[in-house]
Amino acid sequence: MKICGIICEYNPFHNGHAYLIEQAKRKSGCEALVCVMSGCFTQRGEPAFLDKYTRARHAVLAGADAVIELPAVFACAPAEIFAKGAVKILSSIPAFSCLAFGCESGDAEAFRTAAGQLANESKDMRASIREKLKKGVSLIRARSEAAAETGAELIPLLSSPNNILGVEYQKALLFFGSGAQVLPVLRTGGGHADAELAKNYSSATAIREGVRQGKLRAVKKNVPEFVFEDLKTAPDTSAYGTLAVYAALTRPAEELKGILDCTEGLENRIKALAKGNPDYDGLVAKITTKRYISSRIRRILASAVLGIDEALVRRSLKNKLYCNVLAVKKESAEALLPELARSDFPVLLRRSDERNISARALACYEKDLLAEDVYSFITRTPARGGRTVFV
Repeated sequence: MKICGIICEYNPFHNGHAYLIEQAKRKSGCEALVCVMSGCFTQRGEPAFLDKYTRARHAVLAGADAVIELPAVFACAPAEIFAKGAVKILSSIPAFSCLAFGCESGDAEAFRTAAGQLANESKDMRASIREKLKKGVSLIRARSEAAAETGAELIPLLSSPNNILGVEYQKALLFFGSGAQVLPVLRTGGGHADAELAKNYSSATAIREGVRQGKLRAVKKNVPEFVFEDLKTAPDTSAYGTLAVYAALTRPAEELKGILDCTEGLENRIKALAKGNPDYDGLVAKITTKRYISSRIRRILASAVLGIDEALVRRSLKNKLYCNVLAVKKESAEALLPELARSDFPVLLRRSDERNISARALACYEKDLLAEDVYSFITRTPARGGRTVFV
């Protein structure tokens, strides 16, 4: 069997995601399409707009054959770790042969070239990265811009969020020695962070804001009908803000310092500002500077809430993990599940499968369980109990 993978969040699932699934299946010639998707928390460092089982069901209804959860230790991490964690899981499946992703420009060869340059930083490139960091550029963008300076042909490729993430996917494939090929698919419609609703292809950011503002008629045009029905009853996640501020107040500075990306005394800035800013969005805005972008702050706070430190993230990248299957298409299960079972990692379909998780991977899995419990608590909705949804 030939499996094509997609790394995603579907927060929420929209027409652009459906387009990518359709194009990936058609262009890859795969016999099954498997998504690795963030669970209860996303790379923005906040709770997902809909619970992970609902979002996984949406992906299967739209054409995916299975959805595997991206562990929380990777889902709440910067792009490089996010990509490595997802590729690590996909690469454990022998039939994984292709990774599709949306991009603004570039072909497979361009992404391989850019990834090769970023994976082998020269002395000059490292110096350029340091200078850019001093000016307040994020690490991932500093690396991309420094690589682009070494080759003018890379500048268009490394100037947009989805392209940068695509390069990280290719880097991760190289890192894990995977023979899977990348399949870049040109995006259509709104950009990654566009806040305005478009006619048919809006960003997830615009759709979330549209739902919050009650613009359901405009939202409906941008998502499949089965997604729209669930968006009408999307849970309120606002209680999370209180937890995040509480974590900032109560976690010792030394613990915050141990969180991935909490460097250069940032833990002290968080502690100092948390005392006088009880509002979550207000606190994030206060902490944010040109050097410390808001998404970085939100990820640090999410890690503080869930107790995820850098040491756990690094260990999880090294250890054998697990494939927690959130949803499977019924018609695909008979052929696909045996292929997934050939993974180096145990496949989790029911709670009893937890006994197959290694002692080294258990700490990572416990954070997924905690993330689900926290999500259930803040939304006042029952947890699903760890059983795979057959759609």
